[in-house]
Amino acid sequence: MAFNGTWKIERNENYDKFMEVMGVNIMKRKLGAHDNLKITIQQDGNKFTVKESSNFRTLDIEFNLGVNFEYSLADGTELAGSWNMEGNKLVGTFTRKDNGKALTAYREIVGDELVQTYVYEGVEAKRIFKRG
Repeated sequence: MAFNGTWKIERNENYDKFMEVMGVNIMKRKLGAHDNLKITIQQDGNKFTVKESSNFRTLDIEFNLGVNFEYSLADGTELAGSWNMEGNKLVGTFTRKDNGKALTAYREIVGDELVQTYVYEGVEAKRIFKRG
């Protein structure tokens, strides 16, 4: 249950380019880069409860590993897919509802940080969180 706890955004790597490839306009990209995202994760076996709160929204998400669910990104992009555990890493495989393209997300604990990696259309971005 290493993911359990509250995580606050510390820094981003290549996040602006990722958002650009996702089709997010420049104004939303500038705001998104400074969203003060905080994620609270609670794992109970295969069930996860995740609370995301940022400058723009607060969202509660519940999912079970391997079970498809629907999710909307902060910019309104709608996705469908699932999270699975591969070793110590959460791997999310999602499909955009608007264009059918794949978005892959990873969450893993590296040292004392939660590293969330996104891959879309060959562009990789990271959001790094510290316990908070």
